[in-house]
Amino acid sequence: MDEERRRLLDAESRDESPAGLMSEQEAYMSKVKNGKLYLSTFVSVLGPMSFGSVLGYSSPAIPELSRISDPRLRLDATQASWFGSIVTVGAALGGLLGGWMVDKIGRKLSLMFCVLPFVFGFAVIIAAQSVWMLHAGRALTGLASGVTSLVVPLYISETAHEKVRGSLGSCVQLMVVLGILGVYLAGLFLDWRWLAICCSVPPTLLMVLMCFMPETPRFLLSQGKRREAEEALRFLRGPDAPVEWECARIEDACDGQGSSLQLSDLRDAGVWKPLLVGVMLMLFQQLTGINAIMFYAEDIFQQAHFKESDLASVIVGLIQVVFTAIAALIMDKAGRKVLLIISGVAMTISTAAFGIYFYLMSKASGSSVSDLQSRAAADAHPELAWLALASMAVFISGFAIGWGPVPWLIMSEVFPVKVRGFASAVVVLTNWSMAFVVTKTFQDMMNVLTSAGTFWLFSSVCLLNVVFTMVFIPETKGKTLEQIEAIFRGTSGP
Repeated sequence: MDEERRRLLDAESRDESPAGLMSEQEAYMSKVKNGKLYLSTFVSVLGPMSFGSVLGYSSPAIPELSRISDPRLRLDATQASWFGSIVTVGAALGGLLGGWMVDKIGRKLSLMFCVLPFVFGFAVIIAAQSVWMLHAGRALTGLASGVTSLVVPLYISETAHEKVRGSLGSCVQLMVVLGILGVYLAGLFLDWRWLAICCSVPPTLLMVLMCFMPETPRFLLSQGKRREAEEALRFLRGPDAPVEWECARIEDACDGQGSSLQLSDLRDAGVWKPLLVGVMLMLFQQLTGINAIMFYAEDIFQQAHFKESDLASVIVGLIQVVFTAIAALIMDKAGRKVLLIISGVAMTISTAAFGIYFYLMSKASGSSVSDLQSRAAADAHPELAWLALASMAVFISGFAIGWGPVPWLIMSEVFPVKVRGFASAVVVLTNWSMAFVVTKTFQDMMNVLTSAGTFWLFSSVCLLNVVFTMVFIPETKGKTLEQIEAIFRGTSGP
């Protein structure tokens, strides 16, 4: 590579904008066609739709399996808790497996291989003759979910350019909530076996369609496969784009990083800072209580004295879809940091209000806050139901517009290529481990802290989310992956 091009690439990594560089960028982007990029993104996000169906499956299935006539399959309270939470154990292991796979066999093959535990897991559930088979099937689908939650954001971030990376990255969470909503809707009409059959369709489509999609250019270049990288870029950017320019830019960044991760690299600010940010984002995301709320959506509404709790869950899913779609549309305009702050404030207020609702219900019924089975208070004060409905709606919409999609998007943006697999695995392991802890202990928290106290605890965490975002999260909107890396290395301001 000649010195002039290296100078321009170095200038870009420092977020400088000389006229020559900007004109070259604009000339390049004017020739880019996004049609096949959108197609590859759509195919890849069938993975998040699949693990959305896994997350949502427990909500309609647990009530049915808890009252099923077959004693071999009937779930007691403890078994039902494991049925909901064992997915997160599998997903945590899947995060570790996915981190190894993306570096060894690439993003595309990792995504295709994760289909196998999806389909096999649902097949075990469909054929289940005992509770342990139900749990085994859930663990396998959880394993696939963990791999998918790591691979798909990486695949999208490494195939998309900076103009649309935020919107396309937000489609990951959008497809998750579409999967959840689809299961909620299907659960109104189908029993648990037919529901599992329906959940097997998206991963099957993913396996077939992904055969025709390219590997990411950054992974190919990290393996020294420049010709294949140019072919992938030509597929993603269209036949008219001079992809050699973008290929050279990515190649320069890859060349400067070395070939493999060393232990000493963890002392590099460009590695440990984004890793710390990613881990904290996932900790805070799960400590809002979102997975506990979604896993037990129907139970929560039953405890809140809603007679049509399954329909209420569908409404929750619909709210998630609408506001996640809004986030995807405005992500590249509003920015990641602003949406995180707005989201955190909305969740702080709504969880506090939900705690007030449960507190008032306990006072009205004259029972302890954890005694939520009595309907006397609901009959005496039906107007309090609106407080619960409004609180849940604000929480779900707030989460969907910020703390749902943005942590996954930032995870896919901030890590250098050579540590992307390892760092992403750590972050995904953190996310699903905390999801397990919160989901498995949710009922215990409701009993020990009371329902009101549990939601007030979630409210306090949401407030901490806001403070953390304002102090530590840099804005990545409109920046290339190389410019984002420079921010953490301290060679460019946020």
